[in-house]
Amino acid sequence: MRWLIGVLLLTLTACGTPTLEGEKLSDRNLNLEEFFAGHSVAYGQFQDVFGNVSRRFEVQINGRWDGQTLTLVEDFVYEDKSTEQRVWTLQKTAQDSWQGKAPGVQGVATGTENGDTFNWAYTIDLPIAGGETVRVSFDDWMWLLSEDRLLNKAYMYRFGLFVGEVTIMFEKQ
Repeated sequence: MRWLIGVLLLTLTACGTPTLEGEKLSDRNLNLEEFFAGHSVAYGQFQDVFGNVSRRFEVQINGRWDGQTLTLVEDFVYEDKSTEQRVWTLQKTAQDSWQGKAPGVQGVATGTENGDTFNWAYTIDLPIAGGETVRVSFDDWMWLLSEDRLLNKAYMYRFGLFVGEVTIMFEKQ
């Protein structure tokens, strides 16, 4: 019973997620197609609901913008030396709106840019040990810190409950 109460309390702490209407801290404008065109590298980690860091990774990203479609080839290398590749295909649907697909994504991911901020939401079957997958939903937030740095904080949910977050720093090469 204590465990359940603890999880419920920790779930409530995840309720304070960002909003697109929040105060802007810069006059920068994030344009995904500009930031991710070419090569970038990212460094990140997963932190569970209890604050434990359980997985770190590096991602080499190659992006191509053809005027309508942004294709991102992401090559992950995890701390335990395991690897994964994910290929995102994103379509710009309006001046500040995006839709995207990648293997494992359920339906279509949707996102909105607003100034230096991008919010991206999707549900994905993530691979885990033993060839299994786990279905999680992401409320993914990105902030353009400079012309070559992007901070990403992704809040993860399973069955509607907060299970952890992923923090990533992208660097345009």
